[in-house]
Amino acid sequence: MESLVNKPLAHKIALITGASRGIGAAIAKRLAADGAELILHYGSGKAETEALAASLRDAGCKVHLIQADLAEADGGQRLVARLADLQLPRVDILVNNAGVAPFAGLQETSEEQFEQIVNVNMRSLFFITQGVVPLMPAGGRIVNLGSLVTRTSFPGIPVYSASKGFVDVLTLHLAAELGPRGINVNAVAPGAIDTRMSAWMHGPGGPETLKQIQALEGIGKPEHVAGVVAFLVGPDAAWTTGQVVDASGGSKL
Repeated sequence: MESLVNKPLAHKIALITGASRGIGAAIAKRLAADGAELILHYGSGKAETEALAASLRDAGCKVHLIQADLAEADGGQRLVARLADLQLPRVDILVNNAGVAPFAGLQETSEEQFEQIVNVNMRSLFFITQGVVPLMPAGGRIVNLGSLVTRTSFPGIPVYSASKGFVDVLTLHLAAELGPRGINVNAVAPGAIDTRMSAWMHGPGGPETLKQIQALEGIGKPEHVAGVVAFLVGPDAAWTTGQVVDASGGSKL
């Protein structure tokens, strides 16, 4: 096993929701490289998460897995209950990464889609945080995954965009409430990132659209977001809280 000496997250325990692929998996790999012990949550991506866990264990990282369907109304509470079953001494870092973004406009959004977005992006995030905070010591860190869409309009995703507004506001209020306990709470706002959720970027007109809206050229990678998260949960962000940090490549400036 590689020595934990000089690793910024040595002896820290981090819970990452939605860790089976994309941004969540990139965050897991980065925090593992920084020395953290990981708790990886997944909903339906069992095989992907198990493969990720195996590769991280081969590299010397301690990894635990938790399954919970956050699209269910009590999904967040179920995750917290299964976390208790692991009997870990604490949770130092919580990364609320899980999210869904079905493309549906005002008239096209079904009640089922609305409930899915609310349950995954809002309700579960709140109740997971509520359940994890009592396990978090002073110096704990919470990072919520927000989105660029809270500062600029993108067509076709009104409910998703509104749900990320909830994330930004909750981040601000939790930072104030948990600050006296020495817990930092921040959010990261990605833009167009190369994940399964953003397959349109590789379709007709996708690269051209990105060139028109981004200050930086190219396609954002999950690792770009993971780097910002790593900063926020690491020692260099000890005096940073209540912030939404943009990771969009300068989209729609």
